[in-house]
Amino acid sequence: MNIKIILLLIAACLAVVLIIQNVAAVTVSVFFWELSLSLALLIFFLLIIGFGIGWFGHSFFSYQNVKKEVAEIQIDFNSKK
Repeated sequence: MNIKIILLLIAACLAVVLIIQNVAAVTVSVFFWELSLSLALLIFFLLIIGFGIGWFGHSFFSYQNVKKEVAEIQIDFNSKK
């Protein structure tokens, strides 16, 4: 198996264990909002947000690198004419 898949499965299993062990209700206050929910749900939502930010960041920087490489290829192509 691919090492990335194995590490992702291990991280997912650890996240599930962490979520299952933390089911107490907590109150989260952000500025003027106050939200009461299960700690397990809070951890789950934060994990999803973290994965989303990581995926978006990776996609963004990959796109920037490809864009830079295409620009370099175009410059090389135009200078050879």
